[in-house]
Order: sequence, then C-alpha cells, then structure tokens
Amino acid sequence: VGASVWTAQADSVGGGATPRASASATPGGGAEPVDISIAHASDAGPRGVNITIDDGPDPNWTPQVLDLLKEHGVKATFCMTGLQAQAHPDLVKDVVAAGHRLCDHSVSHDTAMDKKSEAYQSKEILDAERMITEASGGVRPVYYRAPGGAFTPYSRKLAASRGMRPLGWNVDTKDFERPGTDAIVATVRRELPNGPTILFHDAGGDRTQTVEALRQVLPWLKEQGYDFGFPVR
Repeated sequence: VGASVWTAQADSVGGGATPRASASATPGGGAEPVDISIAHASDAGPRGVNITIDDGPDPNWTPQVLDLLKEHGVKATFCMTGLQAQAHPDLVKDVVAAGHRLCDHSVSHDTAMDKKSEAYQSKEILDAERMITEASGGVRPVYYRAPGGAFTPYSRKLAASRGMRPLGWNVDTKDFERPGTDAIVATVRRELPNGPTILFHDAGGDRTQTVEALRQVLPWLKEQGYDFGFPVR
C-alpha cells in the first residue's frame, strides 16, 4: 500500500479521534484500553520521527538493525509476527533489553485479514500478542499494526481493548521490494513531509538494502534536526 493511499485510508477509518498519550504506554504495563484510532504522530513532538521495523525478528537481519540503532542512539518500534517471535525468543528479548518497543503484527502476516471473519481476526491478533509476550519474557506489545494496513473497525477495537494502539505509517520505504539502497533513502527524504512514522523491514528476504539505507538515513535525520521517538499511544 503506497503512503498516500495508506494515509487516506487511515484517515477514513480513524473516526477523527484525537491521538493521545496514555499512562499505560510503559512496556510491560497492564492492558489498559487505548485509543482505537490509527496512530501516526510521534511522542517526540513536531520534529519527532518514529522508526518502525516490520516482519521480524530474523536471526540474520535483526541483530544488524539493532547494532545500527545502538550506534546512533535510536529507539525503534519492532512490529513482530507471532511465528517469528516464537521461533526467535532470544531476539525478542534482545529488542526489549535495548529499550525498543514491541508491536503485534499478527500471527501469520495475512494481508487479507480485513476480508476474514472476526473470529479469524481475533485469533491472529490475540495469539500473536500471547506469542510475543511469551517470547519476550513477559513484556507485552503496546501497538498493533495490521499486515499491509488491513485494519477493520473490529480489529482496531480489539487491539485497543488490549492496550495495543493501532499503528499506521506515513513513509513506506518500499524496502520490501529491494529497489536499491539509494531508492530507499530517496523515498524517506521525499515522503517525510507526509508524516513521522517510517516503515522498514528486518525480515521477509534479503534486507541488505534496508540495513545500508538505515546506515545513511539515521545520521541524516539527526542532521536535519529530527528527534527519535515512539508512536503516540
């Protein structure tokens, strides 16, 4: 889903609710309900950006991403699938130990979830929440990002009731398609005016280009005067 299409879709289902921070934003906190609207804003303010990393964890790429984030002093949000979290609990714990936040990205990354029954959506969301929490050693995901942006009113309400703020994006780097490092970097520079939440991937194939793009993008964002934060809750 392209960034412009996604932003329009998010606005159309967001219900016009004002994004708000929540006292339950601390990872590992209880499942206090949060806003059901799809979050895009950064808690770091008007010059804040949110780095979000999807589809992992992956034993090859996630450690490289973690090393880069540490090198630049950046905290990110990792949107993990339940299957990957269950397969690599050590990496989930590494993400948490480094101070990053967890996001439920469903069990199996079914981008047609919005066409499936509510029972199916519930199982994908709640099973992933459990799998990620178990893999982390008890730290719960505090966001829910539907695969491919396939949110429904039901899935947003369910996630929010579990303390997981629905999470969108503003900048789709298209890194999943491996368009080249230069193309990924150019997309970030071009589309950042769309909003602060940037989408990258640390699984689903060869992510060499993503790692190299992050190596360029993170210092560039600092040079431009941006602060790194988490999506609002």
